[in-house]
Amino acid sequence: MKKRILIAFAAALMMSIAAMAQDTMKQGDQMKHDNMKADNMSKKAVSLSGKVSDDGKMFVSDKDSKSWTVSNPEALKGREGQQVTVKADLDAAKSAIHVTSVKMAKGGMDNMKKDEMQH
Repeated sequence: MKKRILIAFAAALMMSIAAMAQDTMKQGDQMKHDNMKADNMSKKAVSLSGKVSDDGKMFVSDKDSKSWTVSNPEALKGREGQQVTVKADLDAAKSAIHVTSVKMAKGGMDNMKKDEMQH
């Protein structure tokens, strides 16, 4: 009789441990989901006008003079020091942008021609 009670107790203990492990895994999955959701909320697609730094690794917004680190500087290759308009995914928490497209700013070609004439 004692043996049966001991076996039943051990089985109940094992089932409760398994249930706690599943609950812990669900909480971990929920935390991962919440973190991914927060990451997606902090990143948003924007259009910004401004100047590319001389090394192409920074972008300074015309609107508020805020400097942004460019996470993919190869997208701005050949645009160093120029006024451009970029479409980018903005990560405000990291003060970074990931450029998805780039255009010369309006009047950018006119400004380049004037500069070339002066030199």
